[in-house]
Amino acid sequence: MTRVTLALRLAVPMLVFCAPAQAHEVETGIGVICDTREQAQRLALLLEEDAQAAIRTVNDEARDPTACALATVAYVRGAKAGTTRSKAGTFEIVEVLVVGVETRRGLQSASPAVYFTLFKIEERGA
Repeated sequence: MTRVTLALRLAVPMLVFCAPAQAHEVETGIGVICDTREQAQRLALLLEEDAQAAIRTVNDEARDPTACALATVAYVRGAKAGTTRSKAGTFEIVEVLVVGVETRRGLQSASPAVYFTLFKIEERGA
């Protein structure tokens, strides 16, 4: 059993990409992953009510039906790639190294690949 497989089996699932993590810690969660930083930024600008419609719009603009997708993945959080604001809120754009993907058979290890995701920043009034 590889260390990645063991880490995936021990990872505690989360509902969204929002909890803080330590460096190189494998996390799991449901969220949107995009191929590029620009696609993630565009998605944040479109996220007002219907996330699926926003994903379709970004994918149509990229002429790639899989440019952005909603998925349950195991990932390692990487570098912050930017911040963007929209009517839906303020988001950090973050690189993630995806190491596992949820399938009908559960969380399965995957060839590591870098994507970009959005983490909503909770803003509080002063």
